Amino acid sequence: MFNDWFSIGPFTVHGYGFFIAVGVLTGLWLACHRAKKKGLNDDICFGLVLVAVFFGVIGAKLLYMIVEWRDLIKDPISVIASSGFVVVGGLTVGMIAIFVYCRIKKVDGLTYFEHCLPSVPLGQAFGRIGCFMAGCCYGKETTCPIGITFTNSHFAPNHVKLLPTQLFSAGANFLHVIVLLLIARKVKKKGVLTGCYFIFYSIGRFIIELFRDDPRGSVGALSTSQFYGIFMLAFGIFMVVWGLKHKEKTQDEAIQERG
Repeated sequence: MFNDWFSIGPFTVHGYGFFIAVGVLTGLWLACHRAKKKGLNDDICFGLVLVAVFFGVIGAKLLYMIVEWRDLIKDPISVIASSGFVVVGGLTVGMIAIFVYCRIKKVDGLTYFEHCLPSVPLGQAFGRIGCFMAGCCYGKETTCPIGITFTNSHFAPNHVKLLPTQLFSAGANFLHVIVLLLIARKVKKKGVLTGCYFIFYSIGRFIIELFRDDPRGSVGALSTSQFYGIFMLAFGIFMVVWGLKHKEKTQDEAIQERG
């Protein structure tokens, strides 16, 4: 793969950055397109996705710095300036930022969060294609016919046949988008879609991590993402159970509660 596509003066277009941008734009389009159909404020959806992306990037970098704390102490500039990120950190901080944003806008956070949720794996899917272009997040050495050999990567071992775990992740995320959209059509109870996202993501990520071979931190025998995924799975199950049991308040009940 060639991550450096072309240059215009000092500006270079990288495959990784290109697909990240495609992921953000398609996620925005999906959220705003569906908002108009559901009668939600598409401007709020637009802002929500941007807030999620911005703070998600910060969260992913922060968790990466925590995971690489030894290198951070030795050479903080190189760690901070590196292209390293941990996605689960981005999910956590991004989700918190979304609910803060919705509170500022005085709209129901869970409603808008779940409406925009299918945009998350859509963005992740294109992001993983970007990883494939750069050669990061690579898989174990293999003799399988599906193996990929990098010759120009700054991250993956070159001239060695590797499992394309980036494409496995991309395919799983595209499937995740379709499944979430189908669930959103059928299940109207709040919390269920959120739970399904975390359940599917944590299981899929746990499995794919078994086939990765890039340095990414660990907690005992588990990678950082696998360890974190255990809590994500538990949270997802909790949200599905809570959502199925949760009873929406009627307008009269809400008025009485307010006093």
